[in-house]
Amino acid sequence: MKRVLTIQDISCLGKCSLTIALPVISALGAETVILPTAVLSTHTMFRNFTCKDLSDQIEPIAAHWKSEGVAFDAIYTGYLGTAEQVDQIKELFRNFRGEDTVIIVDPVMADNGKLYPAFDMDYVKKNAELCAEADIIVPNITEASLMTGMEYREEYDESYVKELLARLNELGAGISVLTGVSLEKGKTGVMGYERETGEYYIYQNRRIDAAYHGTGDLFSSTCVGQILRGLNWRDAMRIAADYTAHTIEVTLQNPDKPWYGVDFEATIPELLAMK
Repeated sequence: MKRVLTIQDISCLGKCSLTIALPVISALGAETVILPTAVLSTHTMFRNFTCKDLSDQIEPIAAHWKSEGVAFDAIYTGYLGTAEQVDQIKELFRNFRGEDTVIIVDPVMADNGKLYPAFDMDYVKKNAELCAEADIIVPNITEASLMTGMEYREEYDESYVKELLARLNELGAGISVLTGVSLEKGKTGVMGYERETGEYYIYQNRRIDAAYHGTGDLFSSTCVGQILRGLNWRDAMRIAADYTAHTIEVTLQNPDKPWYGVDFEATIPELLAMK
């Protein structure tokens, strides 16, 4: 059985970060080891949430694993939170990266043209350094524009996306994938570039007029799980895009109208059948 380490925060209530990554990747057949970077009472769309930073636990946990001879087939990072943690995770990469270990970074820090409130451009720079250590990165267009210094655009064409991918490639990752790419009215999806082959990959599916917290985490976690199942990155991204869109559609049909996350628990059986 493949073993993946996922490093991100855990919101006790909220369907995001580790509470998505752990069940989704586990369901796809990989042993999922977690390293929480912080514990929140809820995710940040709730008011008056509590947060306990766990930076002081990262190095002792990693040292214990090292003493036990623990190894990982993949390491997957999501929301971290501080520049200090980024440096800690870079060191963890160096300590646990085996010859065949795949490192996947989702540099969660911004959306819709803006950084999340807790972050600044120093944090952006740190995430660019983290992406340089990765095999695969999956930023959205806002995160990519910030890390590359390119202008963020709400409206764009394929040449703009290709230039963003070229700039991301310069950071150092072997495969760069942009999420939330819309190249046709009513469509959205992903576009990626693989340095080794010099090839681009575009996948578009139907755009659903709804927004839920945690869908980026659902996409990335599904990608990781599918890659560990042996799929190539293109098929993993395609399935993740379709599964995320399908889960949003199912959530919209829920008469209870959940607002703080998607009903991925109801769609996991369908995910396992996707090819």
